Amino acid sequence: VQLVESGGGLVQAGGSLRLSCAASGSIFSINRMGWFRQAPGKQRELVATITSDGRTNYADSVKGRFTISRDNAKNTVYLPMNSLKPEDTAVYYCNAAVLVHGRNTYIEAWGRGTPVTVSS
Repeated sequence: VQLVESGGGLVQAGGSLRLSCAASGSIFSINRMGWFRQAPGKQRELVATITSDGRTNYADSVKGRFTISRDNAKNTVYLPMNSLKPEDTAVYYCNAAVLVHGRNTYIEAWGRGTPVTVSS
């Protein structure tokens, strides 16, 4: 299973970016998809998650600014990020709980990360 992120970059404070993550491989189904981030010198933290039936969960720090969504047919998750702040600067990682063909347990898959830098 591969997760490939795109959409990171450099933006000024108050600006917007849209992250995307596409899952590929021997996928039977995907339960939860989401985004985590890791800033320099800090632990990786949850940003937002979404289940296959659309239930969402957000970190308090991004509520009202980020909106997670997914396209189940494309195994893709999106994260439009608005009103970006310098403290949003981090490497953003895509995560998915994937049921692989031929197995009966979900595995946790991770992307390689895409950097987001917000300048003040």
